[in-house]
Order: sequence, then C-alpha cells, then structure tokens
Amino acid sequence: MAVGRKKRLALDANVLLDLAEGKDFAHEFREEFLRHGYVLVVPPTVMAELAFLAVNGAEPQCTFAGIALQELSSWDCQPLTLSSTELAVAQQFSLRLLARGLIPEDERNDGKILAQTSQGLVPLLVTSDKHLLDIDEDRLSLAFREADLQPVHPVHPRKLLRALR
Repeated sequence: MAVGRKKRLALDANVLLDLAEGKDFAHEFREEFLRHGYVLVVPPTVMAELAFLAVNGAEPQCTFAGIALQELSSWDCQPLTLSSTELAVAQQFSLRLLARGLIPEDERNDGKILAQTSQGLVPLLVTSDKHLLDIDEDRLSLAFREADLQPVHPVHPRKLLRALR
C-alpha cells in the first residue's frame, strides 16, 4: 500500500440497508472499521440501487433505502466516483460474469459493483449477499485477471469483524 493511502472497504447496498434498519452488527462493523482508520466507500451502482429502491421499492425497504441515502455522510460513507469509461468497463465485466454463470441473470448489478470496487482500488466488498459470498473465488479471480482488473473479494461484515479482533 502506498504511503499515505487510506485503507478502504466498499459497501454493498444490503449493508447500508442494515445500517438504516438499525441492525447492531452493521453499526458495530462500521464503527470498528472507522476507528481502525478505514474509509468506507459506496460504488456508483450501489448508489443507483438505493435510489431506485427509495422510489420504487416496497415498504419497509423503500424507507430504509431513503434513510441510507440521507445518512451516508453522517455514517462517514463516501460515494466512489468513476469515469464513464470505468462504468462501461464495469458493465462489460458484469456481462462476462453472467456469461460464465458466476452471477444469476437477475443479479447483474453484482458484477458491476465488483468491477467498480476494483476500479476504485478497493480489495474487499462488504456484503451479506449470498450470490456474491458464494461465488467461486478461483473463477472470480480469473475473470478479474482476464479483464485486467484488480481482484475484489466479497466478505460478510460479521466475518470482517471477527478477523479484526
């Protein structure tokens, strides 16, 4: 890691929804990692998912999505900014994962989120999404390598908390 570069973790939408819902494990995760000097970033597709849910989601999910969007700053979560080229690369990466059967058709945003996390130079995506947590790590690493992207490892917030202690 470069001198002066902050340690960063990317958050998936479900972690932000857990924070909005007031789940203790999510707040404990956030507080502990902030205390240890980590920066928490939110990929663009996660921001878009939250915005969509806030407007179109069913209750209570739409309420929690709205809370998450309003509280990002107070939770010290920073939106990850990417160029239009990087967003296009993320779309192509998602299609690659879909074609290889690594993500289901209705979870194509997962591939974008992984690529955006990689492009933000963030090694871990914190998620409780079973589709992401169950991806074959070797096949995922190969897909990243072939796309000339840095690998990203999906990890559950509780698992990260245990590793920190």
